[in-house]
Amino acid sequence: MRFDGASKVVLGVALASLLATGSAAFAEEPTLPPANFVSPQDKPSEQYVIGPLDQLTIFVWRNPELGAKVQVRPDGRITTPLIQDLPAVGRTPSQLADDIKARLAAYVTDPLVSVIVENFSGTYSQQIRIVGATEKPASLPYRANMTLLDAMIAVGGLSQYAAGNRAKLVRFDKATGKQTEYPLQISKLLKHGDTKANVKLEPGDVIIIPESLF
Repeated sequence: MRFDGASKVVLGVALASLLATGSAAFAEEPTLPPANFVSPQDKPSEQYVIGPLDQLTIFVWRNPELGAKVQVRPDGRITTPLIQDLPAVGRTPSQLADDIKARLAAYVTDPLVSVIVENFSGTYSQQIRIVGATEKPASLPYRANMTLLDAMIAVGGLSQYAAGNRAKLVRFDKATGKQTEYPLQISKLLKHGDTKANVKLEPGDVIIIPESLF
């Protein structure tokens, strides 16, 4: 097939437009900034929210018989002396202490209540979930200043057939209600020590690691 001069010009413009569009789409892919392997300044994360299966110690001052060691049930509730089926999931320890205080006020004058979380699971919004081609997929309680390297160490690294440089991090923004995917280069981080591939994690992040096609 032969093209005249006008056809070549049109074809050239269309090809240039297609390349420009593809380049713009690639350039617009969101990325995460690299994180330090050790935080230069540790700081607290958002306030801890109690999740299912958390183990709690409840202390009532001067009334030890009203305290208890309990595990949050899968339905998100706890039962303590004098209190049945109190919602715990989604509450901070201080909020739950206030809830218990309000319930006990019918039996004790001005009770002082403390709630201590002994073993942490957290809600899904405070966990880091790692799925796909890793040695042991898991949900990890988020820790302040946690990075991708910390999470990968916790799950034993990549599996033999993992395509670590095609991994994705899915992050939900509570403020906007939108979900964003970010590319990860886990193989470069773990196998080649590329410090730029280490990124800071946030509560609720999901890391998806595909398998290699070959």
